Amino acid sequence: MESVIMNKIKLPVNKHLFLFFLFLCLLPTLYAQPSRVDIYGRVLEKTKSGDEMPVMGVKISRTKKEFTFTDKDGKFVITVPDTTSYLWSISDKFGIDTLRITDKSKEIKLVYPYVQSFKDIKITKRRPPTEMSLLTMQKTEFISSKELLKAACCNLSESFETTPSVDVAFSDAVTGFKQIQLLGLSGPHTLITRENIPDTRGLASITGLTFTPGTWIEGMQLSKGTGSVVNGYEGLAGQINIEWRKPMDGDKQYYNIYQSAQGRSEANAYVATSLKPNLHTGLFFHAKSQWLKVDQNHDHFIDQPLGNSIIAANRWFWFGKKGEEFQFGIKYTFADNLGGSMHGNIHESPSTSASWRMNLSTQRFDAWSKIGKVFTAKPWKSMGLQLNFSNHEQQSQFGRRLYNAHENTLYANYIFQSILKNTNRIIKFGFSASHMQRNETVLIDNYKQNETTAGIFSEYAHTFSKKLNALIGLRADYHNRYGVFLTPRFHLRYAPFEKLAIRASIGKATRTASIFSENLGLFSTNRTILIMPSQSDGLYQLQAEKGINTGINAVYKFDVNYQAASLSLDYYYTRFLNQVVVDWEDAQFVKFYNSTAPSYAHSAQVQLDISPIRKFDIRLAYRFHDIRTTYENTLRQKPLNAKHRAFINLAYTTRSKWSVDYTVQWTGPKRIPSTTFNPSAYQLPQTSPSFITMNAQISKAFPNLELYAGVENITNIMQQNPIIQSNNPFGTYFDASLVWGPAMGRTIYGGLRFHKK
Repeated sequence: MESVIMNKIKLPVNKHLFLFFLFLCLLPTLYAQPSRVDIYGRVLEKTKSGDEMPVMGVKISRTKKEFTFTDKDGKFVITVPDTTSYLWSISDKFGIDTLRITDKSKEIKLVYPYVQSFKDIKITKRRPPTEMSLLTMQKTEFISSKELLKAACCNLSESFETTPSVDVAFSDAVTGFKQIQLLGLSGPHTLITRENIPDTRGLASITGLTFTPGTWIEGMQLSKGTGSVVNGYEGLAGQINIEWRKPMDGDKQYYNIYQSAQGRSEANAYVATSLKPNLHTGLFFHAKSQWLKVDQNHDHFIDQPLGNSIIAANRWFWFGKKGEEFQFGIKYTFADNLGGSMHGNIHESPSTSASWRMNLSTQRFDAWSKIGKVFTAKPWKSMGLQLNFSNHEQQSQFGRRLYNAHENTLYANYIFQSILKNTNRIIKFGFSASHMQRNETVLIDNYKQNETTAGIFSEYAHTFSKKLNALIGLRADYHNRYGVFLTPRFHLRYAPFEKLAIRASIGKATRTASIFSENLGLFSTNRTILIMPSQSDGLYQLQAEKGINTGINAVYKFDVNYQAASLSLDYYYTRFLNQVVVDWEDAQFVKFYNSTAPSYAHSAQVQLDISPIRKFDIRLAYRFHDIRTTYENTLRQKPLNAKHRAFINLAYTTRSKWSVDYTVQWTGPKRIPSTTFNPSAYQLPQTSPSFITMNAQISKAFPNLELYAGVENITNIMQQNPIIQSNNPFGTYFDASLVWGPAMGRTIYGGLRFHKK
């Protein structure tokens, strides 16, 4: 049957011949579709002398999805439809230009004009000591060295005096160590890294905070909630990343001397040099001596242990011509702490002394390396390998209690980063592995632990627009004791307008507890240690700790009297799926056990940073923590943790380079673990009183020299009688672990800093 078309045109041909004729007519049209061609070009820049130098990293694009970058010779090649008549060149330095394509067989050449720089015109903007970016996926506080200089900042544990997000408290009334808390959770729940390599963990969970001198720190990034899966499966409360001074930038020499009226002397030195244009090295040195016995609370125990410490480090940087980078560093730490009773010879052996003695000696060696490459023709593409080794030796005795420990750790992390079609879609993936061997002697018991983990991870970040972007990550790790750890995490950022960023996150974290080193204060007691097994082949016969953290925060930036200001609000909720509980509720015991019963933490904070006039900074903050744990069968408020805290920091710098810094912190009441079954003389109240502490510092800056002096705990607030049964430390009820307030009184200090560019 003939087709309708053939009937209409009434051609005396069959339909097959007609269709063949129609195909021949349409054939030229099919071949007329635009083909694709390669466009070659080069981007150059005029110099002052008139020479033309190649410009690397200029983006050449036709659409958002079709683009490339110039290489080190300024050359590029891009494949486009043959109908394309122009391209765009985008450069941070020169802006946006149009490249006209007149002859596709010839190379396009773009020459930027010489840009004259005027040395006598200098435009500067004062950066605040702590910044919160509106652009990062997570709410991150960038804490600079200027912020650290507001206080003595002798080591990392003392670097958060002016940072309201972090709580700092003494671990006990004997050792003098401080521990940090983020979101109301203990320090080990925060991932502390040195330039994104895990650093303070395991045996160094508490003591390791003193192993990074404050003068070595160039800056820190502090983020709350679960972070990137690239850094591992830990970090339930957040991450603190420490950046050391870099020999390529900043001061080439830096020296610091510190002296307190309580007999603490410190000296720090840093020297950097460039042996070649692409080879740099930095030397770090720190020495400390506590040589004066001090007992400000009159409990007949030394407030700050005597002793000496030496820390030295050296690291190298090498940069290749094709985007290669190599970094290597080593660090050695020695610390000797002698504490205990004010009476008798402090150097006597604790095991034979008639007085209660503490002797804690630590030696640690760290070595690390970073090997990376950025593809110069594709700057968005890179890969890197992180390697780290540490050896930790600790010999300690608290009265008659022995605690010796040895630990070796190995860590490797490989990361590859690229894009999917365009730079709005960034993907990272890689693998990591770690191994730990730990041998601990506690009293007469020996604990040998080892754990090996290996895992893979992937993370994808998508920028939908300037207002909206999201990040999703997943890692899977296999643990030799606990099997598979799955770690999903998700982050979302929404900026409805330029000055406001709202972020949300949810993620899971897992960690294995080092129960003795994380609770060093238990050795300053005569409590009986009880471990209640829940997994025979687990570390300490305990299961791994798991939790989920959910958070939302908002940062709003505005100007007051032409000065930058910001308001931030955040709320985080942490729920433990399986918690390693440290139970202090019975005054005769400290118990360790797993619990899947309800355990959670609510944490909220509001912070205002404002500069009403130039160089006068005001920081106001309020924090609320509601942390509850089920102890055996009872849900209770976490002990020694304040629900309410308030913070004020005032900082002013005059035109003549005088700087004044003043900090006030109000700490609300804390629940104290029950001592009901102790004799009345050794009982404590159920809650502590609220208290206020004040710190102040004044400094004067000269061209290469800065003099400073300050007072910590100005009003001399101290917890009276922080040690239960201090008159009989070998008795049943001796306990120096229940510290709710300052364990040291007023501290006056002074020093000088010298630097040279």
